[in-house]
Amino acid sequence: MTGHTQGERTAVDRMVVTAHQVEVPLDWSDPDHSERITVFAREVIAAEKKDDASLPAICWFQGGPGFEIAYPESRKDWLEQLITRYKVVLLDQRGTGMSTPLDARALPRDDVPALTAYLRNFRADSIIRDADRVRAAIYGEDSDWHIFGQSFGGFCVTAYLSIAPEGLREALITGGLPPIGRPVDDVYGATYRRVLERNRRYYERYPEDRGQVRRIHERLQDQDVRLPSGDRLTSRRFRQLGSMLGASDGAERLHYLVELPPDSPAFLHDVESATAFARNPIYAVLHEACYADGCATRWSAERLLPADYAAAPELFTGEHVYPWMFSDYGALAPLRQSAMLLAEHPWPRLYDAEKLTRNEVPAAAAIYLEDMYVERQFSEETMALVPGLRGWLTNEYEHNGLRADGARILDRLIDLARGRA
Repeated sequence: MTGHTQGERTAVDRMVVTAHQVEVPLDWSDPDHSERITVFAREVIAAEKKDDASLPAICWFQGGPGFEIAYPESRKDWLEQLITRYKVVLLDQRGTGMSTPLDARALPRDDVPALTAYLRNFRADSIIRDADRVRAAIYGEDSDWHIFGQSFGGFCVTAYLSIAPEGLREALITGGLPPIGRPVDDVYGATYRRVLERNRRYYERYPEDRGQVRRIHERLQDQDVRLPSGDRLTSRRFRQLGSMLGASDGAERLHYLVELPPDSPAFLHDVESATAFARNPIYAVLHEACYADGCATRWSAERLLPADYAAAPELFTGEHVYPWMFSDYGALAPLRQSAMLLAEHPWPRLYDAEKLTRNEVPAAAAIYLEDMYVERQFSEETMALVPGLRGWLTNEYEHNGLRADGARILDRLIDLARGRA
């Protein structure tokens, strides 16, 4: 396998970490003629198992889209559970982290069609082809491995099962079993219903925050409030803090932010930090596209915004992306024209539903019944479609279940996939 560079092996908290750079085509639809980019991966092995040749490999797919994996500084939580069983491959998905970066300053932004064509290559269907190339580069063409994904990572796992199952031994998903063949509008209609319910619960828990949030909106309408980056803090950007409400501790974190003095550096810094896209712009550009299974999105979240929001300024939105963000967020401005074109782009299918109905890879998925980000009804439909996929439906966790109780969730998924639960 050409185009593979192995870096140094380093020791970190009783782990052996090996860096890999693998060359892949930017455009997998024409791999022989496409320009090349690199994807970066770290193989992490427990120090006490570094000489165990029988240890299987597992590839971890991060949430997102458009986020890399944090450096494995210590053996803890779900990583500790994984490295007792596997060689763990932590993949920086294309355009993130140590992989070839998606940097608007370096891209052909004066050539909008070229930039738009470039950006079309960063969805899950390209990511899993990268991963399969990484598998072959590190372990050999005839190797196989396990895969595990959280949130958007679960979308990648499902795409892998659909497109290249031959290299898979087992697949695990938590909080990210995607809809198959559903119109994007179905997705955003469902998520808005969830977000409105979370708003209701939030103000029931912290009723005093309703008046404070209204006062903040009045201030943002009357004054030019600037964030540390220089962006103006608008009411519609402030509403996006509602994305916190999908986590088990989200209401508390939002309450803490809202109760800060609204003219304080702490408030402005925390708002900007919670609504920042400068570091990982792929999320904003392709968030709706990661649901586009054979359709255009046409700014679904903007079109389906419920009338409740016009009547009640204190209502927060959720994990939604809007066209105005490419004006309000200075870091996204260079991508504005391309984002508008991508919203009209007829995206190809992400999943081969017919192939999924013939699945033979043992698989398991944790489905959170009240997940604010991934609608459980659609996850259950997908579970019913894919033979060999066993589901764990639970109301014990929110979308961040893996972070909250990773060891238990991972153990349960492995037992499910292997028919022990």
